[in-house]
Amino acid sequence: MEPAQSPADAVDAIVGQWRRERPDLDLDSMAIFGRIHRVSELSRRRLKSVFAPFGIGLSEFDVVATLRRSGEPFELSPKELSRTLMLTSGGLTGRLDKLERAGLIERRPDPSDRRGLRIRLTEAGWRAADEAVTAEIDELARVLSSALSPAEARTLGELLRKLHGPYAGDSLD
Repeated sequence: MEPAQSPADAVDAIVGQWRRERPDLDLDSMAIFGRIHRVSELSRRRLKSVFAPFGIGLSEFDVVATLRRSGEPFELSPKELSRTLMLTSGGLTGRLDKLERAGLIERRPDPSDRRGLRIRLTEAGWRAADEAVTAEIDELARVLSSALSPAEARTLGELLRKLHGPYAGDSLD
């Protein structure tokens, strides 16, 4: 027995137009990547509202979450943060300024390099990171469970890991 077909979506409309105009093309890859892109963009939009109560956006969440998961003392150098987040130092500076103004991080002198800095989560930043990541996980789990069975979600995860392979080592910036 074949699984039930999902209802048509915006990607089906786009692919249908291309099929009409270019029947010579195999459009399966366009449909797959189109859906990946749309799911990614829609989840980013939804997570913006999930993070808003914690006074952070997606970009700021990336920073506090990176510091939080780094473990005690929840502190990294700007270079370590830039590398982990795949950001330029300029792209990181604006995020750090905003988080520092909000009281979620503090810049401290690096005890081993008097020219260097360490970026540390404050107590408020630690709480915001913990609460925001919990809200994120709850939201993403809710979306997954509304569309996929646990077995389908595991299969999708494995397939996406496999698809990610050819991009391993590529930077997002």
